[in-house]
Order: sequence, then C-alpha cells, then structure tokens
Amino acid sequence: MAGRGRRTSGRAAGAVLLLLVSLVGCGARTPADTVRDEVQRTLNLRAAAVLARDPAVLARSGADAGSANLGALPLATWSYRVTGVERTGGSATAAVDLRYRVEGYDRGDVLARRTVRLRMGEEGRWKVETDRPAAGAPQQPWDQGRVEAVRGAHSLVLGVGRSAGELRGFAALADRAVPAVRDAWDGDWAGRVVVLVPGSLAGMAGLLAAPPSSYRGIAAVTTGETGRSGLGPADRIIVNPEAYELLGDQGRQMVLTHETAHVATRPHTTPATPLWLSEGYADWVGYRGGERSVSGAAPELARAVVAGRLPAVLPLDEDFGFTGRTDRLARAYEGGWLACRMIADRWGEERLGAFYRAVGSHDVRPGALEDAMDRILGTTPDAFTERWRAYLRTELG
Repeated sequence: MAGRGRRTSGRAAGAVLLLLVSLVGCGARTPADTVRDEVQRTLNLRAAAVLARDPAVLARSGADAGSANLGALPLATWSYRVTGVERTGGSATAAVDLRYRVEGYDRGDVLARRTVRLRMGEEGRWKVETDRPAAGAPQQPWDQGRVEAVRGAHSLVLGVGRSAGELRGFAALADRAVPAVRDAWDGDWAGRVVVLVPGSLAGMAGLLAAPPSSYRGIAAVTTGETGRSGLGPADRIIVNPEAYELLGDQGRQMVLTHETAHVATRPHTTPATPLWLSEGYADWVGYRGGERSVSGAAPELARAVVAGRLPAVLPLDEDFGFTGRTDRLARAYEGGWLACRMIADRWGEERLGAFYRAVGSHDVRPGALEDAMDRILGTTPDAFTERWRAYLRTELG
C-alpha cells in the first residue's frame, strides 16, 4: 500500500509539472508582454491628450517636441497601436502604428508607422522621449516643424515654415481648382482637398520618403490610395515650394487644378490605367477653358514634331519617371494631354470621362485599353495611336 501510494504521488507530481509547462507555453505572460502593455497605456494617455489638446496630460506621457508641432491641425481621431517593444534597462524602443484622421477631410484613418523611444520615469511609468517615422516611412508634417492651417471654401492647407498669407494664397488656388474639376469630371467625389506646403524641396522629399533629386523641378504631386472602392483614407497634394515659386499665376493654378483632378479620379484609377491617361486627363482638366495655345502648352513635343521626330507610340509609363531627362518627361505629359484632348474633341467630354472609368474598371493592364476603346470609342489601340499621331501633326506641325 505504501509503495503504491508513493508511485501515485510521483505520477501526480509529474502531471503537475507537465501542466505548468503547458501553461507557460499556452499564454503565461512574459516580461516583454508586461512592458508592451505599459507602453501601450502610456501611448493611450498621449493619444487622449493630443485629441483633447491638453498640455498637462501630454506632459505626463513625456511628450516630445513633435506633439507641440501639431499646432492647428484639426483632428477627428488619433490612436497608437504598439506592434513590438525592445527594452534595455530603463529605456525602450517601440514599433508603433499611428492612425489619425483630419476632421472634415479624410474618409478614413491615415496609417503612419512610427518608432517611439521611451524612458522609465522616477515614478515608475514610461515616458515618451521621441516619436519619429519608422525607418523608410515618410515624415508627417509635424515632424518638420509647427503646422499652421488655413481653411478655404473647399480646401485645407497645412504649412510648415510658411506665413498665413502664403497659405491663404494656396487655399485660393485650391478653391478655384475644385469647381473647375467638378465641372469637368462627373464622377462622385468629396469635392475638397488637403494641400501640404513644406518649407523646402527637402521637406517635400521627406513627406514622400524619397531623395530630393527625385522631385527637383516637379511643382507638386498627389499621394493616396488608388482603386475602385473609393474608400482610400486620404489624398494629399504635396507642393514643392522651390519649383512652385518659379511659376506664374496661370502655371500655379494649372498645377493645383491638375493635382485636384487626381484626387477626384483616384477611385477610378487602377493598375489598369496607363500614365498617359491619368496624367493626360489631369492636364486636360488643368488646361480646359484656358487660352494657352496648343504649341505653347506642349513646347517640347511641338519641337519634336517640327523636327520630324513624330512619336511612334503613346507615352509609356517609364517615360514619366521624374529622374530621367526633363525633355522626355515633358513630351510624355504633353503627349498624354493631347491624347485626352483629342478624345474630347473627337468623341466629346462625356465620352472622355466614360473612357477613363472604363479603363479603370479593370484590375490589370492587359486588355483594359482594348476593351474600353472598343466599348466607349468604337476603335482599337492601333487605330487610336494613328489618329493621335495625325492629331499631333495637325496641332503642332
């Protein structure tokens, strides 16, 4: 009896040991989990303080200079999600997803990947030391300095290192651009834009996570999610102030209208849409109703046509690369514009918009142009290209 009792006790002890091992493997919390929860609580406090514009509560989270730079940025949401933490003594580095929404302008939350460094305070709570873009991620405006905001009738202009007067000038341009795009594009869109005006070309490049050389000479670009859902969270028109300042009044308006057209057509711009169509359509809207001559608006292509160098094909996507030769880039934009202008002249403006949407209704490039040209324009890509080449000779020769 005693012997059996001892054996039973041994089996029970083994079972308890196995149970403990099982519990550790199936969800027992680790020190890393605890630190992650503590950091998440600190960032939750920080997020609430940002939304409440409460400097006292923000200070308790260890707010760095970036939070003070938010300035007049109107926020509907602001939240953090910790995706990973590494602790070294009294310091920690957290990988964080920041999500925020600009009130009245963004359809959904913008995602910004951040690296947050924290230190352990004397009271035993984590405090933020720095909150910066993750490696390879674009900067946000407040990473570059204090954000100033100017509201227009159809626009919100966010600037860093720019006077209120300068920002009001951009708002006026954007407020003229929105009705011009509405008049040309009959698709459904919000009818408002957010314009970012950094202090320099380097600032623009930082917002795009790209080297400045990629955008030298480019007055503005539009960022956002393409696709037919129309549920992309936000579009931003980002200005290169150094190139923009070289433009005259007409050129500045054309650029803002062009970029606003990209915002409007974004839900119908997919991988099937060639750049000659998306950029050409935006240029067509920008020039629509203007008094500039065709050769004046397409000087590089006009020179090529007069010299007997008529393009054999429509501009290719690679022709639109910002890092290539500027004359090649100019001819690509001009060729796309004249292709869209030809559609509007030959088939009508409504058919041009319908053609744009028909191409974008496809998920992939192969077959998209063929289908849209057949259904909407009653032609083929080869016949269309020949008609375009003849149009170039007529308009520029």
